Amino acid sequence: MPYLTAYGALAEDGHLRPGDHVLITAAASGVGLAAIRTARRLGAHPIATTRTRAKARHLLDAGAAEVVVTGEDDLLARVDAATGGSGVRTVFDPVAGPGVLTLARTLAPGGRLTVYGRLDPRDTPMPGQDTFAPVTSRFFSMHEVTRDDERLRRAHAFVTAGLADGSFTPAVDRVFEGLDTVAEAHRYLEAGTQIGKIVLTVGD
Repeated sequence: MPYLTAYGALAEDGHLRPGDHVLITAAASGVGLAAIRTARRLGAHPIATTRTRAKARHLLDAGAAEVVVTGEDDLLARVDAATGGSGVRTVFDPVAGPGVLTLARTLAPGGRLTVYGRLDPRDTPMPGQDTFAPVTSRFFSMHEVTRDDERLRRAHAFVTAGLADGSFTPAVDRVFEGLDTVAEAHRYLEAGTQIGKIVLTVGD
């Protein structure tokens, strides 16, 4: 699922090209890590964001070209420096909400903001409306790939090749065993310290 999501949003339509910069928010999530590795496989330069500095090293090890710690770093200044002032081609964001207006300011002319989640339940405004910037935005669901046989075939080939050559690896932070650990798993999830997926096994 993480790699299908990243593939569909970043690779399927060819918008993200070799040499481009892509801003990946909430990058320590399972999909975020998959997006970093997918961007690398496409020849792009992933700039990752995280809320905690403790996760920065993990994101660099996963292939991020730069890591921005939100709340500590100046996002716009860091992206400007990382891209030589040109901005990113793509923003890949699971948060949505009013923060997309700031994210849109990192986009190069002709860039795209892709939202694939709604961690922020507040309304999501139209990016670029304050400056009439030449950028586009869209919402993305993995089902755009899974419900289309031809897209799913291409996605399968892309992800399988990445797994085969070691470019892609599953990102599992911790495994909880048995249904009696559900509450503990939820507490761990809500703490926000995980890097990648949390797995719950329920036995045979």
